[in-house]
Amino acid sequence: MELNLQPLAPVCRVSSRPFAEGDRVVSYLVRAAANEAVRHDVLAGEDANFHPESAVLCRWVHRFKPKQAGENPERLLKLTAENLFLTLADPANEPSPVNTPLLQFLALMLERKRLLRPRGRTADGERNLYEHLRTHQLYEIPAGDLSPEFFVKIREQLGVLIKGSEKKAAAKESAPDGG
Repeated sequence: MELNLQPLAPVCRVSSRPFAEGDRVVSYLVRAAANEAVRHDVLAGEDANFHPESAVLCRWVHRFKPKQAGENPERLLKLTAENLFLTLADPANEPSPVNTPLLQFLALMLERKRLLRPRGRTADGERNLYEHLRTHQLYEIPAGDLSPEFFVKIREQLGVLIKGSEKKAAAKESAPDGG
């Protein structure tokens, strides 16, 4: 599963203040009117004033780094399931009830692809431990019941993420110059 995202905005969605190197930025993927995922970037201090117009699919916090000369922007915009998992599961991100079902699903998917290895549960039994095989980093993901209701709940989130990336890929393929 590969997703294409809009690039990181240069300014805060709420205050229009330009981001400076090292600023804490909260990035949201929000369902847009066309049932696509749209990215909104907000300064962490302005986060309480951000009121998305529709459902939040997921959110993460990161430090702003200006683009470096020679960076390939196309590569940076591709977000694979593995990258999305690593971003959302990063211990620097505060746990979010919006992200939890998506994280659980991504962990299951990456376990099946043999990119994550289950390492049991935490002592309290509340979280599953996964080892990322390439980096050997351990991630704690809230344990959940992977019932049919869980998959119905996550289906809408995944549908929006995948549908938006499929539309962009189809548009690129049908372009006269082939992309």
